[in-house]
Amino acid sequence: MKSSRVDAVRPSGGATATAAERTPLPTPSVGEAERTTRERVVRSILEHGPSTAGQLAERLDLTPAAVRRHLAFLEEDGDLRSEEERVYGSRGRGRPAKVFLLTDAGRAHFPSSYDELAIQALRQLQAMAGDPAIERFAEDRVSDVVRRYQVILEEAASEGTAIAAPEALARALNDEGYVATMQPSRTGEQLCQHHCPVSHVAVAFPELCAAETEVFSRLLGVHVQRLATIADGNGVCTTHIPDAAVLTGRRHPRTDAPAPAVRTHSDAPAPAGRATTHATHQEG
Repeated sequence: MKSSRVDAVRPSGGATATAAERTPLPTPSVGEAERTTRERVVRSILEHGPSTAGQLAERLDLTPAAVRRHLAFLEEDGDLRSEEERVYGSRGRGRPAKVFLLTDAGRAHFPSSYDELAIQALRQLQAMAGDPAIERFAEDRVSDVVRRYQVILEEAASEGTAIAAPEALARALNDEGYVATMQPSRTGEQLCQHHCPVSHVAVAFPELCAAETEVFSRLLGVHVQRLATIADGNGVCTTHIPDAAVLTGRRHPRTDAPAPAVRTHSDAPAPAGRATTHATHQEG
């Protein structure tokens, strides 16, 4: 019986090698390495907000030329879009740098809620119980952030650690998946939420954004202003927190913030997400 082994003559002649012996070990393909790097670029923009090629190169330890090549691919593929960086105050010579933002298609690569199902369910709820039911649902949805905020302040108090109320709020949002950071501004601080698990749903139901803003004001004890939302097409959900809240938070952290209250349709504030189309993540 003939052997089923496939033999071949080695280049040196004489001895033979099996097909398995002649098969090279698998190595990562160039395409796989490229995809991995692009995923790092997209995640960095998700976590840090709109970014320039130079900022990404520094964060990811890549050359600016390599980053620009990946950015061009991602922009052409529809995962990113670019716009001129807005600089406040004096600016040096030359054209302003471009910043890159995630598009809806780019955000779709990250885990999110079942958007279509949620929208259908809320429309059914609205048809059956009216707008007040949607407002109540929006407020209840923020209750997890409220509870986490209270726990963070209570833990800090028990440990004798000072923490500003806005920083505690950012941590609570982070724990709930919003990738939140605090940024300084001229008249206070800005709370930046780089990811929103329900951004597509908030486009159809801006009550979700309005409820968040109202709860932030209630927790911090001052009026906060929503400058931009992801649902409205911006790269980051940005909320301005005035100096009063920052100072109050450092001196007297609140551990007794009330849970969201039920509103009626007549006293509901205007949706925050609809009036911020041209706002940026920097205070103007």
